Amino acid sequence: MSATIKEVAQKAGVSIATVSRVYNNSNLVTQETVDRVRKSAQELRYFPNASARSLSRKQNDTFGMILPDMFGEFFSELIRGADKTAQKNSYNLLLSSSHNNQKEIVQALNVMKGRVDGLIVMSTLIDADTLNTNLPKSLPVILLHCNVQDDSFHSIIIDNYSSAFKIVDHLIKHGHKRIAIIKGAQGNYESAERLRGYRDALLQANCQVDSLLELDGEFSEESAYEAIKVMLMRKPLPTAVFASNDSMAIGALKALHDERIAIPDDIALAGFDDIPVSRYVKPALTTVHVPIYDMGTLAVEKLIKAIHNKSHQNNERIIFPTELAIRESCGCR
Repeated sequence: MSATIKEVAQKAGVSIATVSRVYNNSNLVTQETVDRVRKSAQELRYFPNASARSLSRKQNDTFGMILPDMFGEFFSELIRGADKTAQKNSYNLLLSSSHNNQKEIVQALNVMKGRVDGLIVMSTLIDADTLNTNLPKSLPVILLHCNVQDDSFHSIIIDNYSSAFKIVDHLIKHGHKRIAIIKGAQGNYESAERLRGYRDALLQANCQVDSLLELDGEFSEESAYEAIKVMLMRKPLPTAVFASNDSMAIGALKALHDERIAIPDDIALAGFDDIPVSRYVKPALTTVHVPIYDMGTLAVEKLIKAIHNKSHQNNERIIFPTELAIRESCGCR
């Protein structure tokens, strides 16, 4: 049998209420008393009932995070930023993956309901009706990279269109006129915006928009590897490739290396996201730098702020700035 709160109080020479205050981080208890209570609890091997504490305080000390996937460096960095900030503020992080499946999104929302104090959602399939139907109105929600046309939710996005325009324009300034794109998943909002930025950059520079240079991808290394194989069967070849994310850029890099095509001398290459490994591949990848870690951090900070200011929330739409990370794969030295 584990020790009880009453036994801890007796050993520390304090009341049960004081022990409770210690474990609820009350500022009404002196540091000397806190140390004495925690030492007594450790010696008795006492562990407070987290569920009971949450029930009494009407708070779970937990944030939920629903992502389309947890595989890959983008999601790893996002989770790392969110988790570190949550822990720093004495919250836990409950993770779930929806695999971009509508049914799984609804299941994840219902699992989180009642278990978390706030929720971060990233999904191209999410919409306001699904959120309003499956979540209590009082639950703070932060949307990441979601195309939800509803100002009743906080949202954090990046300007996919302008960022893609800038990276393609950079390739054009290197003298490239025939530039291929490896697109993201079909039906994906970010993929569509990056494709739009790619096309408009070409049109503004009076370069031809060729549908044969718009290669299908799924935001994965494998899909880009196969896309490059298809591209190499079409003539004439492009002189540059823009991959809609860095995972696909790395898959393209491998495919071009396997065919002994020199980068950037034969074909220049650029990506999107600036995941940590991008600077360590050879040649180092020119890409759009997205502050992934900082987005995870900001999402949690916004949840904490929303919890503390429930009576006067001002929902925000934050557009995160991006910049070009210029390295060797585009031809810059």
